[in-house]
Amino acid sequence: MYPALPGEDLIEEGVRDLREQRETVAALLVAIGAPRLRRLGIELPKALPENPEDRLYYLLAQDEPDSAHSRYNAFIRRLVSYEHAAEREASHASADNAITANGD
Repeated sequence: MYPALPGEDLIEEGVRDLREQRETVAALLVAIGAPRLRRLGIELPKALPENPEDRLYYLLAQDEPDSAHSRYNAFIRRLVSYEHAAEREASHASADNAITANGD
């Protein structure tokens, strides 16, 4: 993973919860981002919750129905922010490795 990135704590928590088969906000968020997170090299369990978007919203609505929509959107923004930052880090690492391999 990319420990210096914003949202890393939430992603780590979600991965851990998925491995322990716990349905938490963090686990469902990671399940939503699974395709992109896997492309970034983050190892996730093969079996993920079905319909994680709906399940996340339902879980948030159980806690505080009036704020479920805004909280859902805030969590999605955190996920996307993490993914963008991780992609930038991976891109920089690839560029650095290419420079090192070419002897520049």
